[in-house]
Amino acid sequence: MPTILDGNKLSEKIFEELRGEVKKLVDAGVKPKISLILVGKDPASTSYVNMKARRAKRLGMESEIHNLPEDISEEELIKIVDKLNEDKNVHGIVIQLPLPKHINEKRISARVKPEKDIDGLHPINIGKLYLKEESLVSPAAEGIMELFKEYGVKVEGKHAVIVGATELTGKPLAALLLNSGADVTLCEYTSPNLTKHTRNADILIVDIAKPQAITGDMIKDGAVVVDCGFNYIGDKLVGDVNMSEVSAKASAITPVPGGVGPMIIAILMRNLIKAAKMQVKLN
Repeated sequence: MPTILDGNKLSEKIFEELRGEVKKLVDAGVKPKISLILVGKDPASTSYVNMKARRAKRLGMESEIHNLPEDISEEELIKIVDKLNEDKNVHGIVIQLPLPKHINEKRISARVKPEKDIDGLHPINIGKLYLKEESLVSPAAEGIMELFKEYGVKVEGKHAVIVGATELTGKPLAALLLNSGADVTLCEYTSPNLTKHTRNADILIVDIAKPQAITGDMIKDGAVVVDCGFNYIGDKLVGDVNMSEVSAKASAITPVPGGVGPMIIAILMRNLIKAAKMQVKLN
């Protein structure tokens, strides 16, 4: 049986550490606050935004949700972001993705001030990541690296293959892995050489939104497999990896649910605290 990279367990450990950090900030007169922007009424997005808001409050921080109509114009959305940028009581801004097709996601993400960009999507934060400078980094990417650290997964000198060049996970994770000394292949699910790439991976990360698409014959024995998928087959939540087949060959694997998902929330909260400290100049 492979080692289970348990995101639920590690996230609770991180939350316990963050409670102490929040107390220090509150004692210093600063209560971190997250503003979450939700455009439309997609059930999955709504659930995820509510989860983030609840977690912030459970840690002793403040949260607010801006529920906006599906047909809001890009310019109106920018006005709301600008207002939050100037609000000194707001330390972190999250724009729940995806946005409606009539809105340019990259333009909106770049509108958030870098110091409040706790999703790590602003071009300045992305650039600093690649330059190995201090920045706010994608919670999904950093959460995966935290799982590797917790469970002793060696990255340096390993061949890491990322299937899914996403802005929130694949691309920033490639930078983190490169910065840690791994050889990295970043590819899409549509690559004609996909199986060749995945079979060569010491570490395989998959984020393609295709239920159980990665099968046992696509990985090599002993690989570490990270499944970022979040899909439903009927009422059953499954990942992008066929767990039963891949588990027979992997040395370590993330479960779905309970793997990467909880880590995203944990690191988002850590980023919020980090952002608050930067803005009020506290160590």
